[in-house]
Amino acid sequence: MRKRLSVLLVSVLALSACGSGGDTADTDTAAASCAPSSGPVTLTYTTWIPGIEKVVKAWNDKNPNIQVKVQTGPNGNGGTYANFFNQLKAGNTPDLGHIEYDALPSFRVQDGLFDVAQCDIVAKAKDQFIPWTWNQVSFGDAKSAWGVPQDSGPMALFYRADLFEKNGIAIPKTWDEYAAAAEKVKAAGGYITNFSQSDINQFAGFAWQAGGRWFANDGQQWTVNLTDDKTKKVADYWQNLISKKLVSTVPPWTTEWDNAYNSSSAWTWVSAVWGANSIMSGAPKTEGKWRVAPMPQWDAGSTVAGNWGGSATAVFKNSKHPYEAAQFALWLNTSEEALALLNQEAQLYPATTAGTKLPFLANPVKFYGDQKIYEIFAQAATQVTPDFTWGPTMTSTYANASDGFKAAVSGNGTLSDALAAAQKQTVETLKSQAIPVKE
Repeated sequence: MRKRLSVLLVSVLALSACGSGGDTADTDTAAASCAPSSGPVTLTYTTWIPGIEKVVKAWNDKNPNIQVKVQTGPNGNGGTYANFFNQLKAGNTPDLGHIEYDALPSFRVQDGLFDVAQCDIVAKAKDQFIPWTWNQVSFGDAKSAWGVPQDSGPMALFYRADLFEKNGIAIPKTWDEYAAAAEKVKAAGGYITNFSQSDINQFAGFAWQAGGRWFANDGQQWTVNLTDDKTKKVADYWQNLISKKLVSTVPPWTTEWDNAYNSSSAWTWVSAVWGANSIMSGAPKTEGKWRVAPMPQWDAGSTVAGNWGGSATAVFKNSKHPYEAAQFALWLNTSEEALALLNQEAQLYPATTAGTKLPFLANPVKFYGDQKIYEIFAQAATQVTPDFTWGPTMTSTYANASDGFKAAVSGNGTLSDALAAAQKQTVETLKSQAIPVKE
């Protein structure tokens, strides 16, 4: 499967009307320009990572000749990506930007990123990263990297140990067992979880684990398949739980969502590693009652995890100091000092192999009954398959799917209907942007 992925997006500029001359010239220019600048350098970096100022200060204190000015803003889909695209048009982007894996193809199509693999310091660091995270920034091309992997979102099962034990319900190891447990949880007066009707990223993680593959590119055109058999299996599974009212469907990231967990109405959440902090902050009354287990499997005995989230530190193409920008991006995402601060301030989970074994991730977590929860996620990080590809218009794809999901949880259509509609709309969006797509 990885061999198939190696051709994905390699010629993506040739597929876009926004391209500016083809990959060969761009790569040659990048290689020639990735050299240290002379004299002091000031870099600009835009991100929404909480507490990033403290991390950047650690760099600035040790690197007086390469100073970084950080600018924070809303999360990517909350406005920062729109700002980046406007800045690309105006030619005044920051040197570095925080871009999630699923958004990287959009910036690549717009020819907005610098290939940091042309910098020897980055190329030599490839083996430090968990392979599938490097695949997210290289699009399968071993010679390129359109950002330095920053964090990942391996998924696992957060569950209320006290409620499962009190009601004699076994912790589900498979999705069949999870559905059976949902019936028992409902009989006990709760919901096994809340199904997200608007954050499609979680559903993408479910599909990723099941083997769904939404996008592909053969070097000539895109293929969109939001309704492949594996994805449909996932959609039908959750549709069944929704139809039987075995899950709640409140909008995520709201007070109502927090209350469902804080009040013990919702008993589990299949989420990414960063979800640990979401539960701690949103459900403080439940301290000590949660535990973490591996993500339920479709086949008993399997060990496959999904991924939800993760991002890269990208260098924009018009940076005048790509070498120094790449140097900072590499430090930010590989040094033990930076990784510790990023976890402490923002609970980011490292994308490096060594990062998953850092001492601070081996500590027991009081909120989770002193369980060493990161051991579960360290294992899950190695179980994410590398060949899931994001498309170049994910923002609109998510929006279209979300509209359909909201309708489905209200009884208007199904999740499969929503995905079929989102596929059709995604194809239309690609065509409207002059990106070749197979129908």
